[in-house]
Amino acid sequence: MRLLTLLFVLLLPFAATAQDSTPRPDTILVLDASGSMWGQIDGVNKIVIAREVVADLLADFPADQNLGLVAYGHNRRGDCADIETLVQPAPGTGPQIIDIVNSLNPRGMTPMTDAVIAAAESLRSTEQAATVILVSDGIETCNPDPCAAARVLEETGVDFTAHVIGFDVAGEAEALAQMQCLADETGGMFLTADNADELGAAMQTVMAEVTTKPAPTPTPEAVMAEVTLQAVAGSEAGVMVADPLVWRVVAAGGAVPVTGAEGNPLTLPLAIGSYTVTAENTAAGTVATTDFTIVGPDDATILVVFPDPVPAATITAPTSAPAGSMIEIGWTGPEDDLDTILIAPEGGDARSAYAYVETGNPVSIVVPGTPGAYEIHYMWRDQRPIATQKLTVTEATLALMAPDSAPGGSTIDVGWTGPNQELDNIQVGTVGGSDYLDYAYVTDGNPVQIILPWAPGEYELRYSLQDTEIILRRPITITPAEVSLTAPATGAAGTEIAVGWTGPAAEYDNIQVGSVGGQDYLDYAYVTDGNPVTLTLPGAAGDYELRYHFRDRETIYRQPITVTAQSAALSVPGKLSVGQTVQIGWTGPGMEGDFIGIGRPGEAYGTWAYTRDGNPATVTLPTEPGVWEVRYYLGSDGQTVLASQTITLAAATATLTAPATAITGQPVSVGWTGPGHDGDFIAIGRPGEGYGVWTYTSEGNPLTIAAPTEAGDWELRYYMAGSDQPLAAVPLVVTGK
Repeated sequence: MRLLTLLFVLLLPFAATAQDSTPRPDTILVLDASGSMWGQIDGVNKIVIAREVVADLLADFPADQNLGLVAYGHNRRGDCADIETLVQPAPGTGPQIIDIVNSLNPRGMTPMTDAVIAAAESLRSTEQAATVILVSDGIETCNPDPCAAARVLEETGVDFTAHVIGFDVAGEAEALAQMQCLADETGGMFLTADNADELGAAMQTVMAEVTTKPAPTPTPEAVMAEVTLQAVAGSEAGVMVADPLVWRVVAAGGAVPVTGAEGNPLTLPLAIGSYTVTAENTAAGTVATTDFTIVGPDDATILVVFPDPVPAATITAPTSAPAGSMIEIGWTGPEDDLDTILIAPEGGDARSAYAYVETGNPVSIVVPGTPGAYEIHYMWRDQRPIATQKLTVTEATLALMAPDSAPGGSTIDVGWTGPNQELDNIQVGTVGGSDYLDYAYVTDGNPVQIILPWAPGEYELRYSLQDTEIILRRPITITPAEVSLTAPATGAAGTEIAVGWTGPAAEYDNIQVGSVGGQDYLDYAYVTDGNPVTLTLPGAAGDYELRYHFRDRETIYRQPITVTAQSAALSVPGKLSVGQTVQIGWTGPGMEGDFIGIGRPGEAYGTWAYTRDGNPATVTLPTEPGVWEVRYYLGSDGQTVLASQTITLAAATATLTAPATAITGQPVSVGWTGPGHDGDFIAIGRPGEGYGVWTYTSEGNPLTIAAPTEAGDWELRYYMAGSDQPLAAVPLVVTGK
């Protein structure tokens, strides 16, 4: 399984400055940004681990050393040539590179070897030496033999050294051999690491070999300490590992004071300094690594923590099953969070189907729709397989029964034979594609009904397994179909016309009227409403078109129609005042929905009356004085004005005659003058506040209104209907009895 690759390419030597004759190497970091970087170790995505390792490493990288960045797999899926130089080597580029690495979005292939070859080959013209630090957790996916490729570079004169770190490859014999060979062929070292911490330690060790650092100041005499190395399982508080161990200790400067030592614990003398210690459990085939620093002669104990042992699991399932069928898989295992049972291609890492163990025992899984060799895995914490059983997926009985050809837009019956799983569906689409133009779930019946595309041509019917995998394709030819509209060539604005039609009559087919060549519509009717259908023409005169709209998705037929203008006239009485109810005569189409509206010039109408309610129309005028317009509106769109007339509304006045005082709760006689419109009223309220009691002016003149039951200062007011501002107000003092 190929999940993570980091490459550091160093170009040696580089031109020295006049102030410093020491060669300054060029370093190029080559980062794997392929899609598999989203895999996880200990619950952390490998791209996150890579970002953290790069950030930590570059924090200590010499600021005066040239550093560049190359990435691959971050632009395109399935492209082994997706390799790009993002930062040219230069001093002080560490922060820029960290930012770019943090922004990469893994998505493509893993051309690990080609990236190394490209970097090394680029040195041929400059005759620079190349040192590559390769961190890999598995086998190259683009170049079949990285080891042979390295050998060819060496044989053709490219000065090329590869230090290799095997990351999370315990038990992967082929990958380990491939990496060891790559290091051996180019004269480099080979280390292993199982987690992020061990990866960082291994990177520090190799970087110590290749970075340019000042020579250490020799000390007259080394200060030694007794160091005890002890391996434990699970955590620092875990039990001591009883299996045989082989130890290797590497100093920060590259020296190897201990290699091949055995025992647990192991005590040995070490000089003051920083070290990386690696312990290999030869029985379990696992490796653990940690860094430590000796600061004085005092004795020290260094713990190396091995991960918990892998728990046991079993799988009980059929060894073969027809493609697309449902099988039951029994299991035993740790039942940890995210434990899953999954089916994947044999030897591959792409999961085809899975179920969480928490859903039951056995779990039910639909096998892939493509016959072949697969494996059933118990995935521990959805990260690694701890039990595997082979599964052979055999050919299934599949068929689609349908005509070889049919007219565009027609609805056909498609019979089917297939797995009949949940979400299985029958589709129609372009030949060899994955898009679909119509579909029906097999749960809808057998046969299902499919609406064909309108455009003639070659298409295909498909059986889609669980709406994820096409397992059967069958060709179908779509022939031209007849479509036409029967309607008058002209029509008056706002009137209704009958439109006959010939067409597919598919679900959601409709007839529209709209602007010429456009996609907007001004009215429509579904063909299910009848034949002919009824459409209302636009209110504005001009050239338009009628359309047959297929499935409410595309217009498949257009036919012109000319809309002619309508006329109207208004008869408005003179000497009008605000709030008045008047009779407005009109001539015009008088169609359903036509109305007389009144509004300010240039603004929408506020009050209205339908023409269907009579001629003249009865309209109540606005309550604000000033210039207004009376308009005849075509009801088909509520916007087209066929006629208008300007009017001026005079302000209304009123007076009140009443006693200055009144007794609480007693009647008060109020005389008035004013518009006297229907709905005008006399009210009593506190000064500056709303009113509480009122009486309509239609009750008489004078009229009687009850005084408030609370003594104090009040007001008598005249209100016109529809207005919240009084036309007149006089004070009224209310006293107790």
